[in-house]
Order: sequence, then structure tokens, then C-alpha cells
Amino acid sequence: MSQGLNYFFWFLAIIAFGFELWALFDALRTPAGAYAAADKQNKNLWLILLVVACVVGLGGAVNMLHLLSILPIAAFLVAAIYLADVRPAVRQYRKRGGGSSSSGPYGPW
Repeated sequence: MSQGLNYFFWFLAIIAFGFELWALFDALRTPAGAYAAADKQNKNLWLILLVVACVVGLGGAVNMLHLLSILPIAAFLVAAIYLADVRPAVRQYRKRGGGSSSSGPYGPW
């Protein structure tokens, strides 16, 4: 491959690694009960999958793995599934800071 194409794929690997980190940090912040309430797989499974995705993504970003191999692509797909399917489903169950316990559905009582 040409040098410019190598840089392009390296840039894509860094962006994919960023998405994988974003998914991992979001999964860490979400309470475990939110996954069950949203009828998704449990938090521990998603954390394991996303940690492995981040490790593989880091390997792709620092060129330890061949950029066109299946592992970095699979790692990105795990993060993409989490961000596109699981995150919107569990977002409504995440606790928001700053609210009072006497809040109703339309604001404070």
C-alpha cells in the first residue's frame, strides 16, 4: 500500500479507538440495573466486551495489529452496537445529578 493510504487507515484506527473508549466509559457510568430494566445483556458482559474492544483497538491504533485484519473491525462493531443499541435504551435509567427527590415528571413539586 502507499504511504498515504497507510496514514488514512491509521487515522481511522485512532478514531475507532476513540469510539471504543467512549463506549467503555459510558458503560462504566451506567448503573447495572439499567441494563436489566432496558432488557439488554448485563453490565459485566458489556464491560468485558468493551475492554477487549479497547485493547484490540489500541493495538490497531499503534500499528501492533494489521489494520485490515478482522479483530480491529470486530472491536469497532462491538462499540458501535453498544453506542447505537444499548446506550439509547439504558440512558433513561441513568441517574441524573442535581435533581431533588421530590421531583415529579414535569419538574419539582
